[in-house]
Amino acid sequence: MEGVEALDEAERPRHRPFLIGVSGGTASGKSTVCAKIMELLGQNKVDHRQRKVAIISQDSFYRVLTPDQKAKALKGQYNFDHPEAFDNELMYKTLKDIVEGRVVEVPTYDFVTHSRLEDRITFYPADVVLFEGILVFYPQKVRDMFHMKLFVDTDSDVRLSRRVLRDMTRGRDLEQILSQYTTFVKPAFEEFCLPTKKYADVIIPRGVDNMVAINLIVQHIQDILNGDICKWQRGSINGHGRAFKRAISEQSDLQNGAVNPPGKRVLLEPSSRPH
Repeated sequence: MEGVEALDEAERPRHRPFLIGVSGGTASGKSTVCAKIMELLGQNKVDHRQRKVAIISQDSFYRVLTPDQKAKALKGQYNFDHPEAFDNELMYKTLKDIVEGRVVEVPTYDFVTHSRLEDRITFYPADVVLFEGILVFYPQKVRDMFHMKLFVDTDSDVRLSRRVLRDMTRGRDLEQILSQYTTFVKPAFEEFCLPTKKYADVIIPRGVDNMVAINLIVQHIQDILNGDICKWQRGSINGHGRAFKRAISEQSDLQNGAVNPPGKRVLLEPSSRPH
């Protein structure tokens, strides 16, 4: 046990990891945005033990279903978009271990059989961790752990079309997909996911197509990876990342052709926070 603890201690980063939450509706492009950030940082081909950036999905934390729940899931009658569908305690514990620089093992979920597999994925300490999912901002104690919160805002018709294509590749028929969407997915998005948009530090319209926002986020992460840790400790925690938000806002205004009054700078309003 002492050897394992010593190994874990040796593998910990020199500073507290920068934890980024990425939320948005189903098929909004959350994982694609995370993958693009990883690619632009040149981390996608780095060995997983040596990566400075890691991506973890909330999907890994779906609860183990009872036989009755699994039977409903196979018929498209189980609500996977409800907060209670996730093991929030395991999710919180895992993120807490990540923030403390520990090696963690994350469950693997099979969406075809709707079951948690025996195989687990090992994540080693990283400087930056992206945690993405539809309800990552819903539990307050999880939400409060993030140093930066991103919300991928994509048109509902686009999300539905992506969802249909994705679920059909998983062997489901169109009628079941549409029924599940209207019964569970859309109502859950409006009740649980969309209201958490107010907690986002940065909202990314159009997802991965919005390279202005993504490039600014990547630059901010590069500052952290280059050792400017004091910058995010002062700005992103104590100052709620206002300078970073202002840069995002001004770049978006330029892209959209907005004209500001002379001498006036447009600021992105700070998110509503419970603390």
